[in-house]
Amino acid sequence: MTDWLGVIDACWPAERTVTAGPWRLRVTPGGGGRVNAISGDGDDIDLAERTARDLGQRPSFIVLPGQDRLDAALAERGYGITDAVDILTIPVTTLAVGVMPYATAFTIWPPLQIMRDIWAEGGHVGSVRQAVMMRAARPAGILARVDDRAAGAAFVAAHGHVALLSAVEVLARHRRKGLAGTILTAAAHWARAQGCTEVALVVERGNVPARTAYASHGMKCVAGYHYRRPPEEP
Repeated sequence: MTDWLGVIDACWPAERTVTAGPWRLRVTPGGGGRVNAISGDGDDIDLAERTARDLGQRPSFIVLPGQDRLDAALAERGYGITDAVDILTIPVTTLAVGVMPYATAFTIWPPLQIMRDIWAEGGHVGSVRQAVMMRAARPAGILARVDDRAAGAAFVAAHGHVALLSAVEVLARHRRKGLAGTILTAAAHWARAQGCTEVALVVERGNVPARTAYASHGMKCVAGYHYRRPPEEP
């Protein structure tokens, strides 16, 4: 059984982590939910909260399948579900068939400036999240092309048998041209060379367009989790 939290921590690593009793706190100011969340299980939620606040963070807990007791305890404290995500996967062998069509995508490390420009234009992957990529142990960037133009960028990293795809960005003017499939296929070819057997990605449960696009290429949901955060403080 795949340790998905372990995969995510290896492929999208926090700037630093702090252990407090049964809790693991990730600290990456400005880096997004994954790298600023608390994971673990136990009754001493106060300890996790105090530690987070000492670190200058608003507590944010990852709740995994089977953690019903933790989920209920957080709900009783007024924590609401702020994001729910699913993990989608596909076998490498399903996508990495033959060779990539010429000049449609390249795996590159470190990222080229044009890739950073694409992320910047998309507005979701700024400098802090790009710094997250640089900490991954087995990384690659993907530059996708269409109509003889650089049109999309993504990040992939390997951990064990899984290649985790993140930071997928397609320029608005080049959407609906099959670039999601191009990026997935490029990730699968790279993953095969790394000895991986699966390509995975994390997608928001409510992001229907993205889920539909990935499902059309054969990706299936295998796991998921959600975040709970306390009400905004005055």
